[in-house]
Amino acid sequence: MSDILMIVTGATSLTLSDGAEHPTGFWAEELVVAHRELRAAGHSITIATPGGVTPTVDAGSLSDAGAGGAGKAAELRGYLDEIAPALAASVPLDTIDVSAFDAVVLPGGHGPMTDLAFDATTGRLLTEANAAGTIIAPFCHGPAALLSAVGADGAFAFDGRRLTVFTDHEELTGGTGEKTPWFVETRLREAGAIVETGADWSSHVVVDGNLISGQNPQSSAAVAAAVVEALAAR
Repeated sequence: MSDILMIVTGATSLTLSDGAEHPTGFWAEELVVAHRELRAAGHSITIATPGGVTPTVDAGSLSDAGAGGAGKAAELRGYLDEIAPALAASVPLDTIDVSAFDAVVLPGGHGPMTDLAFDATTGRLLTEANAAGTIIAPFCHGPAALLSAVGADGAFAFDGRRLTVFTDHEELTGGTGEKTPWFVETRLREAGAIVETGADWSSHVVVDGNLISGQNPQSSAAVAAAVVEALAAR
């Protein structure tokens, strides 16, 4: 059994380019699928958020349309109810010793664009984990958190690394659209990451050493499977 740190956004809204507040949080399918599959594989999961706040689920991800049907929405709600005590007991990120974990998993939702992308503690933990070769697995908007991993010298910890992320086109056509305040794919490319994308809304995972990334909610199960495989190989 391995110990996995799941870093989850604590944000509840994203400020759009027109100044409006877009309610958000974590995307239910992403957290649920990753948590469920990793737990089913026998791994221990610690959920951590900035300040130890209880993370908020994006309500849109629990709608019939957002979840992919009424049955899927009910399934997601049921699992979130099951792990509600763990979510409520989220550990403050600034108390985490990342060396105690074998993998760091970062589900998305638009929330990471508000907090994790700019959080110095997240950046420190990811930089330390990467230097140690710890598995780091962000997916959908989760890779926004990688942008926080910038040293005092301005060096981006994931410069030159291959990864994938929720694409600009997916954001424009099925995300926050033209009011998106900034695009994670573009920002990662500008920072120096090598972004490899698949077809919109298809499962797509990129593995580059200890970095395992997924493109969108549809990639959640594949990311979890890749993490399980990588842990088993160690």
